[in-house]
Amino acid sequence: MLNRRSFLAASTAAIATNAITANAWGAAPSAAPGTASSRRKKVAFIGTVVHLHSHAQHFLDRMTLGYAWSGKWVAPRFDVASVYLDQFPKGDLGRERIKRRKLNQFPSIAEALTLGGDKLAVDGVVLIGEHGDYPSNEKGQRLYPRYEFFKQIVKVFEDSGRAVPVFNDKHLSTTWERCTEMVADSKRLGFPFLAGSSLPVTWRLPAIDMPFDAPLTESVCVGYGGVDSYDFHALETAQCMSERRRGGEVGIESVHALRGEKMWEMLQSPDREVTRRLMVAALCCSHNLPVKEGFPSGPVTFEWARKTMPNTTAYFIQHRDGFRTTMFLAPIQDFNYAGLRSDNNEIVACQMYLPMPGHGSTTADFFNPLTRHIETMVLEDRAPYPVERTLLTSGMVIGGVDSLHQGQVAVPTPEMAVRYQGPRESLFRRV
Repeated sequence: MLNRRSFLAASTAAIATNAITANAWGAAPSAAPGTASSRRKKVAFIGTVVHLHSHAQHFLDRMTLGYAWSGKWVAPRFDVASVYLDQFPKGDLGRERIKRRKLNQFPSIAEALTLGGDKLAVDGVVLIGEHGDYPSNEKGQRLYPRYEFFKQIVKVFEDSGRAVPVFNDKHLSTTWERCTEMVADSKRLGFPFLAGSSLPVTWRLPAIDMPFDAPLTESVCVGYGGVDSYDFHALETAQCMSERRRGGEVGIESVHALRGEKMWEMLQSPDREVTRRLMVAALCCSHNLPVKEGFPSGPVTFEWARKTMPNTTAYFIQHRDGFRTTMFLAPIQDFNYAGLRSDNNEIVACQMYLPMPGHGSTTADFFNPLTRHIETMVLEDRAPYPVERTLLTSGMVIGGVDSLHQGQVAVPTPEMAVRYQGPRESLFRRV
């Protein structure tokens, strides 16, 4: 009999080899267009809270009202059949949206998935466990109930004898064991599982891609924001490019998080020359550099960055194949990538364009491409890119949090041996 430790070890091993075993019942295939059963698909919308600029507000509005796409307004391609919301604080928009859009609200996740019946009655589930009044642990991680909500969804699947596609917003959970269990559940029950943020699929400036199977040496992202929140966005910015390298992703062996002067001292070491070059290249893609009297106070160089951004936080991540990822959280307002090709010494660099509300945008339209991919997953019963990307970036966040909590020491991560290959077609928004 498997105990919990044995189960998690076996699950991680299965994920690491990306072995998906067909099961006896799995997810139901999509009906062919034009057949009697090709009705509009129905999804259950599960969220923590809906308030202005919350992730649940952005997704729920797009999935019930529509969004701009290719120069026109498009209607949602499925119906939101049910809504479960966990909290209704001051400033709540959830009840108003439910009333105005004539949505069906249910008091539990199980009832939202069964539409008040005994068995699963929807074709997909959208899980938005971001924002809301939830406690933090001693490491500073906000304990959003993504794992708990996900397990309730899985219970309905198990009781119903079938499963449907699930989208989970942002990182999976706050511990590696829970993250791997969520992915293992999706493999065991055979349902498409999409997760993560908007960064890999939003617009890029310039609109370039990392060539598939390129010989990469290192990836760098310079972003902004806090630990256990925007660090995830920055890591996905890098990982959606890094996973295209020759041989694909093989997992990570350590994470070392450093802040302030300790971080700059690490960067000053001789073996970090490539990291310094890539940091400068990424900064040169930013539209929000620190300025003095309307312009940077000097040419953007490593020395300028050290003087101008002394309190920057970095995660130095070592992959199992010798590849490196370095993530910086700096006093800027965008997410910028740079990677070095080893065959021609060329730097590939761009900004993942994220026009935030209050920064020239009121609607956060970078949610449009991700909404589109969620719709496609539900309609076609397939995830457009592997959930292992989000599994590994979730692990990188956990490693960074642990490193800082333990006093900015390097944290070994042998359990994060996640092997996968990203899609050959890059799915970022080009127009």
